[in-house]
Amino acid sequence: MLKQYNQLFVCMLILADAAMVAVASYGAWAFRLAALDEPPPSDWEGYVKGPLILFTIPIMLFVLYATHLYEPRRDRRVIAELGGVLKASLIGSAGVVVSMWVAGNDLIDTAGVVSTAPADAGGSGIGDFAGVLGPARFQIALLAVMMPVLVGSQRATIRMVLRRLRRSGRNLRHVAIVGTGRLGQIVARTLSRNSWTGLRVSYFISHHAQTRRERCLTRPVLGGLDDLESLLERHKVDAVYLALPGSRAGLLPGLLRRLDRFAVNVRVVPDILPRHMPLSMHVSQLEGMPILSYRENPAMGLGGVTKRAIDIVGALTGLILLSPLFVVIAVLVRLSGPGRILFKQSRVSVGGEEFKIYKFRTMRSDIRETEPGWTRRNDPRVTRIGRVLRKTSLDEIPQLFNVLRGEMSLVGPRPERPELIKRFREDWRGYMLRQHVKAGMTGWAQVHGLRGDTCL
Repeated sequence: MLKQYNQLFVCMLILADAAMVAVASYGAWAFRLAALDEPPPSDWEGYVKGPLILFTIPIMLFVLYATHLYEPRRDRRVIAELGGVLKASLIGSAGVVVSMWVAGNDLIDTAGVVSTAPADAGGSGIGDFAGVLGPARFQIALLAVMMPVLVGSQRATIRMVLRRLRRSGRNLRHVAIVGTGRLGQIVARTLSRNSWTGLRVSYFISHHAQTRRERCLTRPVLGGLDDLESLLERHKVDAVYLALPGSRAGLLPGLLRRLDRFAVNVRVVPDILPRHMPLSMHVSQLEGMPILSYRENPAMGLGGVTKRAIDIVGALTGLILLSPLFVVIAVLVRLSGPGRILFKQSRVSVGGEEFKIYKFRTMRSDIRETEPGWTRRNDPRVTRIGRVLRKTSLDEIPQLFNVLRGEMSLVGPRPERPELIKRFREDWRGYMLRQHVKAGMTGWAQVHGLRGDTCL
């Protein structure tokens, strides 16, 4: 659910940025027309080409994405956001000039032309400046000023609104801190002081095998390292902060392996410069406190929005094109024996959330499975038409509805049953990493022919 809210927020942010860039583009163009006393265009095409929106909007959105301004960063301050927008605006303005030159836009051809207004129509200092600079350069200069002002103001407003929401107890992410010593308390106090991040400490876990205290600061200490797995199972959180004292840094590799079994974000706050850190960590800071992110959700930000858009378009297209085949298969399944046409079963997707997966029924309805597992080759429970559907993967067509509902993706890891996942995460380190993305109709396993009871 949190991932879906994140994608919705990014979509709204993209639309808001596009709107502000469009306003800046039309504003710079209108100011140019007024300053140089140029007549407005006589047709609608001029109202599209003149403001350069075909260049400014896609280029600016791409630059904002490339400069990581669509990544969800709760610890990003407003001043850092404004600095990033200013940088993106300058790069975007330069990109507009280059793109216009490559495309041969008419406006660039007039870049060195002085104002077309009559000589006695001036008198305005701005008009004289614009005339000397040239229409195109004047418009681009205005655009470079207006874009960071408008986009930055909109971004700052959104940040301030989110801050108020989080300080009032909404839009929160719950955190568990492993470590009750000096460093763990520093982390808790830092997060508490910066309530605008929406990161709320739910409880502590002692850095000793067993807890030696009931509370740390104002939060409960629910157990020690021996209780790590059971605590995370019973008291779910969105992120775990590892704040071990320097003397306990050697425990870090083992803790990271144990946390691989859970679909939570893991962040490491080092007490010293430890020698046990993986090289792939992302470093951020909050009030000068360094935070190393061992694992983050890869489907956040614009990439997640793009993937979701592809899923929706692909699922709708597939349902429309395959609707005749859908009807034929439904009739064949009905004729193959008693029972429902569609089979549904609990599976696990992103974040460990369970959902009901839909498939065409391929097995006899009078036989019940006694233990979770896969079908075997030449399984006697599979019907004749079911064998054909399984071999061609046509039994999975109804999963397009799961994709539309946001429970699955077109491409992703194989969706497994909850009972099997509990077994797999004990046997394979890193298995739960696949729970950071949505389960897919197809993926690496299916492409390589690994289905049924094949080895993971």
